[in-house]
Amino acid sequence: MLTKNPEISRRGLLKALFASALAIAAAPAAAASDYPSKPIIMVVGFPPGGSNDIVARIIAPKLGELLGVSVVIENKPGANATIGTEHVARAKPDGYTITLGSVSPLLLSYYAYPNLPYDPYKDLSGITTVASTPELLAINPSVPAKNLAELVALSKKQDITLASAGNGGLPHLAIELFKAESKGRIVHVPYKGAGPGMVDAAGGHVNGIIVDLPALHKLVMDGRLRPIAVTDTKRSAVMPDVPTTAESGLPSVIAFNWFAVMGPKGMPMDIREKLHDALVKTVNDPDTKAKLEQLGIGPFTQESPTAFDAFMKDEGERWGKLIKDAGVQSNG
Repeated sequence: MLTKNPEISRRGLLKALFASALAIAAAPAAAASDYPSKPIIMVVGFPPGGSNDIVARIIAPKLGELLGVSVVIENKPGANATIGTEHVARAKPDGYTITLGSVSPLLLSYYAYPNLPYDPYKDLSGITTVASTPELLAINPSVPAKNLAELVALSKKQDITLASAGNGGLPHLAIELFKAESKGRIVHVPYKGAGPGMVDAAGGHVNGIIVDLPALHKLVMDGRLRPIAVTDTKRSAVMPDVPTTAESGLPSVIAFNWFAVMGPKGMPMDIREKLHDALVKTVNDPDTKAKLEQLGIGPFTQESPTAFDAFMKDEGERWGKLIKDAGVQSNG
């Protein structure tokens, strides 16, 4: 009769456990090496037609071509894109659900929104910024100021009302920067979206407006608004005659809207890197780049996902302080 040897049984059990551990450890690597093997959902937290949606739809075809799968845009609007961003933050971190957002939902809301349902630093995995566009300060033609210096001088004598797309967003913060640096009587007038603010600025109900340059392009070209300055260190290719705030005597009034791609927390680094490399190639593709630049939007990328994390930290320190000092709260 054979007797069971306890030592041999223990060895067999240890070998089995070790083999299982190796298999589990190898699983993410295997999945990452096969990525992607099915369509990728790119969530946009705004309705179709806005700048986030436009950027997403311009880059999606080339990105899908480079990755070998379809990239499907899914709009989940609401609460200044916090609904769509939270959806991605709670998704499975396998690289098949990502978001294309902008500075407001991906960063500013963290400081300005009192009950934000996600933490962009803890609940999202950064991949890279993909594009950027400056804010444009434009005024109604009835305002007696032809340039930024004249507008600042006028603001020392009377209130200058400037519209934004709402409290807590980048245009609002640009107005706060302008107010702080100019020491003028700048009055912020928040609207529920850029559209109503643009209508009132063109109609003379407010003196001017600051929003993304692409949104104001047609009103400027039609002569309904007078462009005063872009809030950047370099001029826009679509409005090369409009000076920057930096060259107009207000070098600290720098506010450009960046667009970035992020995924849920816990995405494997090799998947993040694969997406990063494909996104960088996408926005620098001549055809994609030309489509973006026609709208006043330029490619703007980071060297790596880790570099993007550092960029987020730097941006957070800058804007977080301004939001706190100005007592800004979002109405999103």
